[in-house]
Amino acid sequence: MNRKLVATTSTAIHASPADIWQALVEPSMISQYLHGTHAESEWKVGSPITFTSEWQGKSYIDKGTILEINPERVLSYSYWSSMSGTDDYEDNYAHVTYHISHYDDESTLTITQDNLETDEDVVKAEENWMIVAGKIKSLTEKSTHSTH
Repeated sequence: MNRKLVATTSTAIHASPADIWQALVEPSMISQYLHGTHAESEWKVGSPITFTSEWQGKSYIDKGTILEINPERVLSYSYWSSMSGTDDYEDNYAHVTYHISHYDDESTLTITQDNLETDEDVVKAEENWMIVAGKIKSLTEKSTHSTH
């Protein structure tokens, strides 16, 4: 399958991979950086993942499937938004991947999203993921500093 264009953003975070991982899989933390959405999953390869909330007064349910899960390293899932204007079938799903690397006292969180149609879509996705990564950074650095 051709995955079209890919958006990528990376952020340095002064937090442990364990703290960042918790932010990626803990629903109460996810809602703090992912536009107030409620995420639900069993967090196992092949299990469904759903994101529910409201956007501009409209309820939505976005969904996908966990593709890869390697605690404190990689979380990847397919993703389709009910608000995307596309039909719910495999070719319209993006793959969203969070990759955590660690060196000394700093971690790097890299987020990618594929299956984008245009350069404008890439720019919009990268802007969105930069905001998300910045919020994850704030959440995890705050929790790291409050425990030391």
